[in-house]
Amino acid sequence: MKLNRRAIIGGITAGTLAFGLAACGGGSEEGGSGDLASGEINASGASFPDAFYAASIEAYAEVNPDLMVSYNATGSGTGKSEFGEGLNDFAGTDSLVGDDDGIEAGSFQYIPTVAAPITVSYNLPGVDALQLPQAVLAGIFQGTITSWDDPTIAAANPDATLPATAITLAVRSDGSGTTTNFSKFLEQSAPDVWTLGSGDTIEWPGNSVAGEKNTGVAQIIQDTEGAIGYVDLADATEVGLVTASIENADGAFVAPSLDGATAALDGAVVEEDLSYNPLNAEGAEAYPITAPTYILIRTEYEDANVAAGVKEFVNYLLTDGQALAAENNYAALPTGLQEQAVEALNSTIAD
Repeated sequence: MKLNRRAIIGGITAGTLAFGLAACGGGSEEGGSGDLASGEINASGASFPDAFYAASIEAYAEVNPDLMVSYNATGSGTGKSEFGEGLNDFAGTDSLVGDDDGIEAGSFQYIPTVAAPITVSYNLPGVDALQLPQAVLAGIFQGTITSWDDPTIAAANPDATLPATAITLAVRSDGSGTTTNFSKFLEQSAPDVWTLGSGDTIEWPGNSVAGEKNTGVAQIIQDTEGAIGYVDLADATEVGLVTASIENADGAFVAPSLDGATAALDGAVVEEDLSYNPLNAEGAEAYPITAPTYILIRTEYEDANVAAGVKEFVNYLLTDGQALAAENNYAALPTGLQEQAVEALNSTIAD
């Protein structure tokens, strides 16, 4: 199915909101606020959606103070690993489960929550605007373009005064779904240039400096003149990083924004497991490095109270919590996918 573009940002219908907390029920044996769950649930995983989850947890505490929710932004790789080891109650991930993640097939369900641009942020004093063609971006992170005054960068930016500063790549040190989506974009958009593959970790070239989580990459960029790196929009905005406009599938240069993410989601196809890929989507306004993010829930929970808590909080993310997306620099789910996610949640964790 194609995502409904008009429903991406803030597009939650009254009918969909009826799926809210009252509908999820499943209160614990110990009671709580009315029929709401109580106790504690713990999660870990992707740092990409951390700002949205943090805002949602804070708002949810006003709805149900009897259920304590914690989310540790460890990175997608660690979140999936801990999920496979039974160390968290749900996991956040921007990348799909792989054979090496230690998660048994059939033991989980993807629940999409929000989407957002992965920015290409840089630190180059005096250069406030930068356009990067897909092949040039791939060459930079491949390590074949090593200086900011390289002719291929200059050709795309004739009005910019580019210094002979060496390029420093700011990349992730931890297993990261942001890395997966960024490298998948390079692999898909510039296959003749990009040869490093895709995945939660990449063997980056020698001019790279690695930082933990999106915040670590953002800090490297902020502190290093000549640096360029990939950072989610929320963290790039929080730090005040300068972002490049990236060539999209239609040949247009588009800056990272929620409108650009919305346009990218417009053409994405949702798979049966509720995963989808908006990278390098067609459309003149589409931001090409738009990434989804998911929560992994278990198909079986040993503790009924934990199951009720997970169901209640994830339901909140999918309904009332979607109103928090745009203000935290994320695109909310389109109505159709949102309703599918609620249905998958309800069928996976039965009352």
